[in-house]
Amino acid sequence: MRHWRAWAEGRIPGNWELISWVAVDNMLTADGSDHTRLRTLLSQAFTARRVQELAGRITDITNGLLDRMQDLDGRDVDLKRHLALPLPLTVISDLFGMPEPGRDRLERLCAAVFDQTITPEEAEDNHQALYEALKSLVEDKRARPGDDMTTALIDARDGDDQLTETELIWTLVLMIGAGYETTMNLIVNAARALLTHPEQLALVTSGPATWDAAVEETLRWDPSIANLPFRYTLEDVVMEGVVIPAGSAVLMCYAAAGRDPDQHGPDAAHFNVTRERKRHLAFSHGPHFCLGAPLARLEARIALSMLFERFPDLTLAVGVQQLTPLTSIVGNGLTSLPVNYTAHHDA
Repeated sequence: MRHWRAWAEGRIPGNWELISWVAVDNMLTADGSDHTRLRTLLSQAFTARRVQELAGRITDITNGLLDRMQDLDGRDVDLKRHLALPLPLTVISDLFGMPEPGRDRLERLCAAVFDQTITPEEAEDNHQALYEALKSLVEDKRARPGDDMTTALIDARDGDDQLTETELIWTLVLMIGAGYETTMNLIVNAARALLTHPEQLALVTSGPATWDAAVEETLRWDPSIANLPFRYTLEDVVMEGVVIPAGSAVLMCYAAAGRDPDQHGPDAAHFNVTRERKRHLAFSHGPHFCLGAPLARLEARIALSMLFERFPDLTLAVGVQQLTPLTSIVGNGLTSLPVNYTAHHDA
């Protein structure tokens, strides 16, 4: 961020609508040795073992959510509200030890970061409220440590080094916000893709393709993050004859990269679960590759497989044209996903 000329010159106001994407102190805005240090400390807490141990819990949460869906009438049920949102929100809240009374408010605060229709005043208030909410969580965990990621991050050390207070709080904002919002969109986008491509859904449910393949193709074809703010040029960069001056902020379009015919062939715009090359940037690349990728993939695979097994006749309740995209230049998803299915009620 310090390399952005507009920021260094004080031209970015504190109530800018994207302030929570730049005025933060975590891995998203760090590079070089600063990024390595933060990632090393976070990796000590967010281990592969910790993620794999969540599989049973994710299955239990999904079962409970599907049970509640089965209690509904099965007509015009919002899949986002009843499955795609509460599953990752519960998982990430449990993982970080967030008390249940504060989860709904935290969800609203995180959602506002991805909403580019909020006013400058709302953006500034939300930015501060997010910091205060996670500061309270840190204070609670210092007083009452638990077997959770927040406590692990508080205790994380690399020699004499540990996260500063602001780094700790904004790291929690990054991990909790990204940990539920992006996975929610992944589940919504995958369900929509499969429901609008029944021949592809049949390949998964009958065996020729796997649920992992469906998740990866969704990440390529319709990623949870369409554009990511920001990377910053250290020198003049020329792309396709266009000069991007040094000190510029660059908005990276992951969604366009996933449909690049030079990478994926002439059918790059088509959803195909049997595609051999599914390379994508949905989780970024290189040093900034998302630490939460294994958890997002695990949640999506479990949720989708259990959803379509429980409700094999699941269909969209409205036409595709009636689905409303999120009002975000960052998050890529829907405001709701209405579906129909046969609900089997116990006698």
